[in-house]
Amino acid sequence: MKCIIIDDEIMARAIISELITSRTEHVVEAEFDSAIEAIKFLNKNKVDLIFLDIHMPDFNGFDFIDSLKHNVKIVLITSDKEFAITAFEYDNVVDYLVKPISEERFDKAIKKINSINIDNINAANLITKRNNPEKISEDFESSFYINIGKRLIKIDTNSILYFQAKGDYVTIKTESNNYIMHNTLKKIENKLPAGMFFKSHRSYLINTKKIIDIEENTVLIGKDVVPVSRRNRPQLMKSLKLL
Repeated sequence: MKCIIIDDEIMARAIISELITSRTEHVVEAEFDSAIEAIKFLNKNKVDLIFLDIHMPDFNGFDFIDSLKHNVKIVLITSDKEFAITAFEYDNVVDYLVKPISEERFDKAIKKINSINIDNINAANLITKRNNPEKISEDFESSFYINIGKRLIKIDTNSILYFQAKGDYVTIKTESNNYIMHNTLKKIENKLPAGMFFKSHRSYLINTKKIIDIEENTVLIGKDVVPVSRRNRPQLMKSLKLL
């Protein structure tokens, strides 16, 4: 069984790799400290199993799962127990390991992995949240103001590359600056002009006019690679002008 390890901690990757190679017949095809790099690898290579850290610097493990093109077994790894309920909303998440991982607990995970047939997993359940309908707000067509601390900052709508949600905060990435505000992606989406912005992923709202390149389940906006969920990709392609 081919597998990869995705964890931004080098020591964690080394421990998991040692557990895999010394106790199973699984082959570690590659290791990644970046979810984006792992996505690029998976666009060209097929694996059977992914050991995935939930906390990643670019986007978290759940964002990564939503971006997968093919169905694959996932073992989530984290130092937090709080995500367990969310983890098992995904049918292809076969186990949830809390760091530090004991050999006994790892062995139980492997037994569970070997007993599950990935072909029986319903790929349609990989994404549990649907996009919200787009709503037009003329007030936001050209510009709007955001509250940062005690300042009101004017944002040119056309300058926005994308919005990225992280917990209770949203980062607005523009051509010249980044702004972090306390808000939700849902509230922002409902106020933006329809047709200009598209929810490519549950954590990303992108300006379709700023897309430079599209490759499988990612888009290049500015210098950033942004994920596109498998469910939302067809809708995105329909919204673009293709020759």
